[in-house]
Amino acid sequence: MNAPLYNRFVLPDTQSGSLQVVLVSPRNPLNIGAVARAMANFSFSRLSVVAPFEPNWREARSAIGAPALLVNAVESATLSEAVANCTLVIGTETLTRRKPEQPVVPLIDLAPRVGRELAGGGRVALVFGSEKHGLTREDLSYCHLLAEIPTDLLQPSMNLGQAVAVCLYELTRSAAAATETPPVTSFLSTTFATTSGRLDLLAGVIEETMQAAGYSPRVMQAANRHDLRLLLRRLSLTSHDTRRILGLFRRILWRLNRLGR
Repeated sequence: MNAPLYNRFVLPDTQSGSLQVVLVSPRNPLNIGAVARAMANFSFSRLSVVAPFEPNWREARSAIGAPALLVNAVESATLSEAVANCTLVIGTETLTRRKPEQPVVPLIDLAPRVGRELAGGGRVALVFGSEKHGLTREDLSYCHLLAEIPTDLLQPSMNLGQAVAVCLYELTRSAAAATETPPVTSFLSTTFATTSGRLDLLAGVIEETMQAAGYSPRVMQAANRHDLRLLLRRLSLTSHDTRRILGLFRRILWRLNRLGR
């Protein structure tokens, strides 16, 4: 039986279950409930909440038709933990207050990229910041891409629930075109893409190696850590690449520590 015209583009469960919406430090439980309702509208079920401001956010009454989605949502202490198993992390930001450090993709062009990742067995995270200040520079350093919603310059920010609904609608509306678009880079559209958690592990070993080599003064370590996190995501490493580079730096670190002793 063919799907009705109005929902013929809803993603199959095999793909929609591999995309998670991540809310970082949301302040208003009603907004979290609105996000859950929007996700249910477009057949998405994986919600992650990072360091929520209110402890009773799962009881939000605004999650009309989606209370189970709130109950099953995953709460994490950090964004790093929330996206550890994802191969593509997309941040959302108005870009009115800072210069982007990652590629910026207009929302209308995001669907093909997400579609290829999901079709290849990857896992995608769509990350939204708090209502008060959005995503911080530290939060954005965990993102491979930034998605931009076209809004008026006089009112660039959107309500959290509305922003999630707009993004999921656009992804759903363009699902057919996304899965039919040929992949630009074969590595990025397969399960060979490395996860965010593995990139963080690699970044940690590289940072240890830099410290053992006396690469820079201690005051620069936080800035180096931020830049390294961005660089590794910009390189679009495969899991094989990550494993080889990890082995290389572990060997260098072992040698440096041995020489130090």
